[in-house]
Amino acid sequence: MGLGSLIWTLIIGLIVGAIARLLIPGREAISSGALGWLITALVGIAGAFLGTFIARSLWRGEGYAAGWIMSVIGAVILLLIYRFIAARMGSRTTP
Repeated sequence: MGLGSLIWTLIIGLIVGAIARLLIPGREAISSGALGWLITALVGIAGAFLGTFIARSLWRGEGYAAGWIMSVIGAVILLLIYRFIAARMGSRTTP
């Protein structure tokens, strides 16, 4: 994977992650600033992989690569899982 391909992947991941964050109401526990943008891009990239896995499982297409819709669905699923875990970690009280 060349540098141009890596940059393009990060840009697409950032767009997908931002769309997923816009679709889920409420405030995320993801930090702001440069780290927040990086985490958003990583969620978008991971969402594309999850979307590809889901689509391959449903339609049994080995050559399938996630499109925009499945990438966003995968990123939304990851954000919901993250929100669930963050809520459980925040609800724990120490004696």
